[in-house]
Amino acid sequence: MDGARKLDDMLLAIRSFQESRVFLTALELDLFTAVGAGAGADEIAYRIGADVRATEMLLNALTALGALEKREGRFQCTSESMALGPARAGLMHTVHLWETWSTLTDCVKAGTTMRHPGVEGHQEAWTEAFIAAMHARAQRSAAQVVDAVQAVNPQRMLDVGGGPGTFSIAFAQAHPELRVEVLDLGPVVPMARRNIREAGLSDRVTVREGDLRTDALGEAYDLILVSAICHMLDEGENRDLLRRCARALASGGQLVIRDFILDPDRAGPPAAALFALNMLVGTRRGNAYAESDYRAWLLEAGFGDIRRPQGSEELLLARRS
Repeated sequence: MDGARKLDDMLLAIRSFQESRVFLTALELDLFTAVGAGAGADEIAYRIGADVRATEMLLNALTALGALEKREGRFQCTSESMALGPARAGLMHTVHLWETWSTLTDCVKAGTTMRHPGVEGHQEAWTEAFIAAMHARAQRSAAQVVDAVQAVNPQRMLDVGGGPGTFSIAFAQAHPELRVEVLDLGPVVPMARRNIREAGLSDRVTVREGDLRTDALGEAYDLILVSAICHMLDEGENRDLLRRCARALASGGQLVIRDFILDPDRAGPPAAALFALNMLVGTRRGNAYAESDYRAWLLEAGFGDIRRPQGSEELLLARRS
């Protein structure tokens, strides 16, 4: 019986791409915004520039999946799907991932991505969606990360590959004396500056254009954050980055790594194991890594006091010895 249930679950997973594609197409067409407070299929089709018959079929499918309600031929959003319209910018990154994940079979054969990875290799729309997705995800966890780090009166912080600056903003808000520098690639810089400006922190959070793989990081920082970066790099690149982070920290300075961390056998947790494949299809040599990997690299770089905050699945803290 257990085996039959497990087989049913696998068969369900095999077909689950259909529901996913329905939602991704709705997002791509900005359909939830078009539905608004309620409209017929013909009006919605006009708003999104699509065929009426096909639009109605899509709307009916979304209704069957619980994302819309239908009364007397008119469709309207649920309270939950209403939120998908404003969240569309970040969710478009998942739309783009559909194309990348479609190459998984070829990537497994080749051992690397079939596409040109990295923000610098993508069009502006992809970069905007990627950074918006990072910002949305970081906003949900930034306060918890700041609390878990428990930094004591930090004065200078470097956010390596800090993207939209979300974590830099959170740390600056929590520590009034802290000055933060975000380091990231040129296409990302305007987006980070926009978020920092909107947070009213341009006087204490600055952005520097640079490549974390090759450019100097600076020196005498009390705190360095490496969030969602290590998974983009191979083992050699991570060793090099952590060595340079050690040199950039003041004596006793703290390094914070935030990333997916695999179980010791590397077969879980599911989110981390799946993200490893996300790195296969999207980067040249990226991967998800186990805590033992990070500990070895950190010790090699001269760090000590390496620990996982209690209850945290994504954080690893270390101090420069």
